[in-house]
Amino acid sequence: MAMTRSLNIAFEVWSHDRWSIPLPDGHKFPISKYTLLRERVQDRVIVRESDAVSWETLALVHEQDLLDRIRTGQMSIREQRGLGLPWSETLVERGRRSVGGTMAAARRALEHGVGMNLGGGTHHAGRDFARGYCLFNDVAVTLARLREEGAVRSAVVVDCDVHQGDGTAQILGQDPDAFTLSLHGARNYPFQRIPSDLDVDLPSGTGDDDYLAELDRALDVALSGAYDIAFYLAGADPWEGDRLGRLSLTKPGLRARDELVLTRLRGIPTVVVLAGGYAPDPNDTVDINAATLDCVLALR
Repeated sequence: MAMTRSLNIAFEVWSHDRWSIPLPDGHKFPISKYTLLRERVQDRVIVRESDAVSWETLALVHEQDLLDRIRTGQMSIREQRGLGLPWSETLVERGRRSVGGTMAAARRALEHGVGMNLGGGTHHAGRDFARGYCLFNDVAVTLARLREEGAVRSAVVVDCDVHQGDGTAQILGQDPDAFTLSLHGARNYPFQRIPSDLDVDLPSGTGDDDYLAELDRALDVALSGAYDIAFYLAGADPWEGDRLGRLSLTKPGLRARDELVLTRLRGIPTVVVLAGGYAPDPNDTVDINAATLDCVLALR
């Protein structure tokens, strides 16, 4: 199902914004940003509605007991508090479609070099836990499915969300064919971390120049091997105005980050997902996400 009038545009992206969950006033999760982003970009690209992945696919990564609790609405109060979102059937459908968008973007990347999900990056979901607004781990599930199909084996994850990717680290950290890089604020969520292959802890207030220098050095390490596929989590939350960020990157600095990562990943099929962004005005997050798409279009 296409969600745009401009069907002559060749580049496809995926969105699940139609599955919007009701949240109380003042909630920190910026649910509106997904629709605002789709509306911002739909005249330049084909926006396709993400399909929901099957429960069997999710079970390639997540423990069955966790999936059963999520599916039937039996998540404990503690689990729902850790997730930060109230359980609902729409929440579950949305989560499955978020993974589906990354799956579709990965298939496009393998065929055409790059694919993009206007969501995803749910890196706080682990094998046996769902937390930090992340119900299922879209990157890990996508990689598991592609491996099962024989499409890929080795993968690199470049996580530039401002929060450390603990769920991805738990799932892939001991995987000899996956390298997980997380570049994040040192004094930020999650406060009990699971080590990635390479974690780069940045002091609060880190700005453009220092961030880009640390990222470039980290990519030297992460990209020293050969990979069949790359996943890039282009979080908007390192922005200086983000409510949950604590770093001080400007919008031009974040665009330079995207250009650096995407340039270094050239030659590897690359899946771009958007991860976090918690600006007081969601249009600021949308500016950053739309600029990421601009970089993808310029470098594809």
